[in-house]
Amino acid sequence: MRAMLKGIAASDGVVCGQAYRLVEPNLNVERRSITNLDSELNRFHQALEAAVSDIETIKTRATKNLGADSAQVFSAHIAMLQDPELIAAVEANIKDKRINAESALADVATGYETTLQGLTDNPYMQERITDLHDVTKRLTGHLLGITLPDLALVDHPVVVVTHDLVPSDTVSVNTKYILGFITDVGGRTSHSSILARNLNLPAVVGTQNATEQIPDGGTVILNGTRGNVIVQPTVDELAAARRDMQERVANQQRLATLRHHETTSKDGVGVMLAANIGTASDLPSVIENGAEAIGLMRTEFLYMDADQLPTEDEQFNVYRQVVQSMAPRPVVIRTLDIGGDKPLPYLKTKHEDNPFMGERAIRQSLAHQDIFRSQLRALLRASAFGHLRIMFPMIATLDEFRQAKAIYDDERSKLTTAQVPMGKVKVGMMVEVPAAAMLADRFAQEVDFMSVGTNDLIGYTMAADRTNQDVAYLYQPYHPAILRLVDRIIHAGHAAGIPVAMCGEMAGDPIAVPLLLGMGLDEFSMSAGAVLKTRELISQLNAHDLQSLVETALNSASTSQEVITMVQAAVPGVLQK
Repeated sequence: MRAMLKGIAASDGVVCGQAYRLVEPNLNVERRSITNLDSELNRFHQALEAAVSDIETIKTRATKNLGADSAQVFSAHIAMLQDPELIAAVEANIKDKRINAESALADVATGYETTLQGLTDNPYMQERITDLHDVTKRLTGHLLGITLPDLALVDHPVVVVTHDLVPSDTVSVNTKYILGFITDVGGRTSHSSILARNLNLPAVVGTQNATEQIPDGGTVILNGTRGNVIVQPTVDELAAARRDMQERVANQQRLATLRHHETTSKDGVGVMLAANIGTASDLPSVIENGAEAIGLMRTEFLYMDADQLPTEDEQFNVYRQVVQSMAPRPVVIRTLDIGGDKPLPYLKTKHEDNPFMGERAIRQSLAHQDIFRSQLRALLRASAFGHLRIMFPMIATLDEFRQAKAIYDDERSKLTTAQVPMGKVKVGMMVEVPAAAMLADRFAQEVDFMSVGTNDLIGYTMAADRTNQDVAYLYQPYHPAILRLVDRIIHAGHAAGIPVAMCGEMAGDPIAVPLLLGMGLDEFSMSAGAVLKTRELISQLNAHDLQSLVETALNSASTSQEVITMVQAAVPGVLQK
């Protein structure tokens, strides 16, 4: 039955296709007595083979996308499924209790988990509990005849429908089969939206009930530009959607001709267009879209996609790959930004009632200096292979920056003494806390560069959790208060002779770009898929003329809508394209 779902336009584009529901199925096990012992044992072994085959496929794709080190967790899962003791225990349970295989497996898994939980002084064994849950769930699914949804196993074009999308959902996915994303929750700056834009795939988020309304395999039209989804569309609607898809392809082909162009305004003002990335697997998209640098590498994904802290060498290999691949173009790598909506399950931290205001980002690093120092050493070693800049997140006070910088200096001194090769490294900070924005002139005296993190700056300034749909309306990048803060930061940096970048989603927003260009922003860093569209837009703008637009917006506007109206009036032909 046809239905229209409204959500938030998270990533531009229109696609139509078959829905793939990435939703946890019901795996409740019913205990049954059996009469045919051989048949039940055979059923167990067939499920084992199918589960191992699944994981081998996932491992192969993860190795291709992320490298052998990151795919090792899947080797551990295969080894657990093939463990003779586990297999023998389940077989014995089936034989002795004369019960169905899934019940026998559940009993054995519960016993194993109890044993592992008792080894509280052994972190390695504690981490195996997560592995046990994963393999048990997959094996149970096969025994129940229920296919577990897994993007790594998708082998035909689909539109993914899920409650939310997390980084681990995409680490081993073959993106040629993913047409777009629809989620129940999220906003324009949620991780699902950022991931979709990084992959240059249309997305609608925050629909509230897409997973309930859209049947698996049903036909959908996803409009990531307007923020709506049509379920079971009409023939005419499908025809219109296919025309939109063809137009998008034509636009992408036209924009591709700008791939190797410099980014220059109509009146000759040059700026740098950079890309934000989460993992090394994003590099091909960065190159393909003609980014001139990496303005932000989010290192937390390296930690979140593992079941234990990555070693210094594991980090070094990833950072070196990124820095070396981009050389001589600059790469800005942000130190670990966890906490808030990005906890690490294996890093035991105390409960916080308001984690977004708690021990996250640089606060976490300063509290756990062993982790911070390991990351800094890996980064410094990688600096020998290209043009690296290191950025500290969520700096609120000068004392925080000075403490982080002192630790950096100490690790650099130790590596110098050990004659470890290193390159010249600039050290900067994200300006995403209003207190830092207000004191930008003081920070500018001590940092090599500043990068405005608008996603959190807007959230903290407007006192609105950007992951809370009920206050999503307060995510207002064009609000005069936000514009005044951004303008203040840019002026402070230029007065001190340092460059100012922006690595929040606002940097690629077509309404914001004319304002930022008029303010004199030096570097715009965004999702790779937005680079060419932004390059084309900037080439049609006169930077000097936009200064009067900025002045009017800063001094006369009182609301976001007033700013939008001003921008559209100043550059109507450009923004209507």
